[in-house]
Amino acid sequence: MAPLAHAAEETPDVMIKRLSDDVLGAIRQDKAIQAGDTSRVIALVDSKIMPNVNFQRMTAAAVGPAWRQATPEQQKRLQEEFKVLLVRTYSGALSQVDDQTISIKPQRGATTDTDVLVRTEIRGRGDPIQLDYRLEKTPGQGSGWKIYNLNVLGVWLVETYRSQFATEINSKGIDGLIAALATRNKSNAKG
Repeated sequence: MAPLAHAAEETPDVMIKRLSDDVLGAIRQDKAIQAGDTSRVIALVDSKIMPNVNFQRMTAAAVGPAWRQATPEQQKRLQEEFKVLLVRTYSGALSQVDDQTISIKPQRGATTDTDVLVRTEIRGRGDPIQLDYRLEKTPGQGSGWKIYNLNVLGVWLVETYRSQFATEINSKGIDGLIAALATRNKSNAKG
């Protein structure tokens, strides 16, 4: 039985293509998202994208070594505020989706790899946009491929936030970072 179950699993490149097509299709059909309705974008991200993300790993990597010193409550708050920040950051881009298509670059590596890079290119108006995903294969319940980092136009998301977060943590600690993220999210919500 085990080999049959394994064979039915989605490969990481197929998963990214399906996820991309689902999200683009949902955006094209939703006039509220196209108009920049952040609550609709958040709902779309929650339903389509978040089940495929190891968000705890992504947040922990962005926070860096201080993550291990954070209490479970602080870790929970960091994940909540970081998610809002990312959704708000990308909601503007998502509302601009029109006639874009996503192509998946050929997969490199062995089929047995448990940590992979899926390279994609978004084509539409203007220059193509490079969007790469780092995925890990997770065991157990909720197993399968999970995204834990993104590279947009050559910049890795986790590393970008790690340097910003380290500055905040060094001056004001974990609670200072949580407060700064909450403040930034509130001001982004108004704009």
